[in-house]
Amino acid sequence: MEITRLVLPGPSPTADDAAHLCVRLARLYEQGAQAVECDARAVTAPGLGAVEVLARLRLTARGRGDFAITGARAPLRALLGLVGLVELLGEAEQWEPPRGVQEGVEPDDPPG
Repeated sequence: MEITRLVLPGPSPTADDAAHLCVRLARLYEQGAQAVECDARAVTAPGLGAVEVLARLRLTARGRGDFAITGARAPLRALLGLVGLVELLGEAEQWEPPRGVQEGVEPDDPPG
């Protein structure tokens, strides 16, 4: 499967960027893209606008095809963790097991 790239503007995308990036992403899927990779390497000074952009892109992609965010640097990862949206990167939060993994149950654990 061919992966199509969508590059985020840097150093800090804003909420104003969200609308046109979502339109571009929707067009990519309409033109036949099955998997889109959102390249976040240029985001070196993220703010809440970057969080909004990524969240809206994820919502735009829902049900249309595969979508992954790549190249996220430490500041963006930290900000997404702070606002509780690290799952946008396809990673589990530190206190949660990865998707598809169930915690073990011991025989003497109470029900609940």
